[in-house]
Amino acid sequence: MFCGAEFASNAMARHLSACPERRAAIEKADQTARQSEVLYHLRVQDADRHEFWLHLEMRGSRTLQDLDKYLRAIWLECCGHLSQFSIGGWGGTDIAKKRRVDEVFAPGVEVTHLYDFGTTSDTRIRFVEARTGKPLTAKPIFLMARNLMPEDKCIVCGQPGTRVCIDCLSELGEWRTLCEEHAPDHEHGEFGELLPLVNSPRLGMCGYTGPAEPPY
Repeated sequence: MFCGAEFASNAMARHLSACPERRAAIEKADQTARQSEVLYHLRVQDADRHEFWLHLEMRGSRTLQDLDKYLRAIWLECCGHLSQFSIGGWGGTDIAKKRRVDEVFAPGVEVTHLYDFGTTSDTRIRFVEARTGKPLTAKPIFLMARNLMPEDKCIVCGQPGTRVCIDCLSELGEWRTLCEEHAPDHEHGEFGELLPLVNSPRLGMCGYTGPAEPPY
């Protein structure tokens, strides 16, 4: 989000630490009237589909409730399901959403976020590093980087797919995408029209359709 460059998932954290444009943005933020505090670099990744990830910078003074709202907005929200944070996932130690970020995250800490206890989205949040300074935004969270939209090919012609068939996913357990040309000819339709592809690991789960855009 600073320089527009593209890096592999395992190289993004290292790039963000050295990115000149990010350093310039931090220097600009330090000139504002915002309060200085400890800011946490968090790496967020879907536990099942590793190609979906986010790098967030979050105020240490804000709570897990703020993080829950952000994850719902950019990745998860479909039907107002319950969610929880924990250390250790299912059967682990639950963490109250009222807890502050600076009370939870530290080197070596990974937190699990579960959304929807029926068709569950499992998200892992890992501490990367912390810095002391003024936040880059007046909001609780700043999105520093995210994955590019994964590439899916049309099952008919091999061109880039734009829509996914939920019937194929539900009945056959197969992820089948089609391009705009061939989508109208696809016969499955019990679950309605094919869904447009959006940049979220929850697509195809419990009727999720997006928008998969940052809330701010």
